[in-house]
Amino acid sequence: MLERIYATPCGDIHYWVNTIAEENGVQMVFLPGLTADHRLFDKQIEYFEGRYPVIVWDAPGHAASWPFTFDFNLFDKARWLDEILIKEKFDKPIIIGQSMGGYVGQTYAQLFPGKLSGFISIDSAPLQREYVTAAEIWMLKRMEPVYRHYPWKSLLKTGTRGVATSEYGRQLMRSIMMVYDGDQDRYAKLSGHGFRILAEAMEANLPYEIKCPALLICGEKDHAGSCIRYNKAWHKKTGIPIEWIKGAGHNSNTDEPGIVNELIQRLVSLVRIPS
Repeated sequence: MLERIYATPCGDIHYWVNTIAEENGVQMVFLPGLTADHRLFDKQIEYFEGRYPVIVWDAPGHAASWPFTFDFNLFDKARWLDEILIKEKFDKPIIIGQSMGGYVGQTYAQLFPGKLSGFISIDSAPLQREYVTAAEIWMLKRMEPVYRHYPWKSLLKTGTRGVATSEYGRQLMRSIMMVYDGDQDRYAKLSGHGFRILAEAMEANLPYEIKCPALLICGEKDHAGSCIRYNKAWHKKTGIPIEWIKGAGHNSNTDEPGIVNELIQRLVSLVRIPS
């Protein structure tokens, strides 16, 4: 994987890409969740690199993509992603988004209909307004003070044990969170801004329709917010297939990477486009 940089008005986005692959019909785009970085998909990159062109980023403001001005929204993130994909000649992308990464993927589908070859949501949720309550949106807009005043040691424990059930997943998330050790203010701003722009995207009340082959993946022990409830409703309303990962938490791709990799491969085989 080669590390590259894409400059935006708010700061530089760091991403990693490898276009040398056996199959070139589609390209895989991995988008980590809020506060996580590119390492969240290490097991997926390890499995798919060399088979397909792959790309993964540190989202704006995250890890290496810092310093960054928090003066952007979810639509800006999707536009910057598109500019990166154009630059790297990813013209048949399959977006695999975990949590916040799944929301970026839905925003991308809204802004660039027809560009996606496939979409996989991993422990994310639908972006449409109808799925969330007014109280939930109110809370999303006011999370920054919570993260600022929460004791860091407790936050570190909750942020690792609360999102993963496996030892690997927990240790990985701990190392990711330690990027912000000693700078809780940055962590709070990053989290608060992320939840706020998510709420604003929901309030935009757009269709966010997924018109390409898609798959929902969710851990059976995903206790992040109301993720399980959202995914059940999302599947019921849209008919998008859903796979429940036994024993996995919110980061199911780190708790059961083998199973998740197989599910990703299954969708890829459905949408493979001849070179």
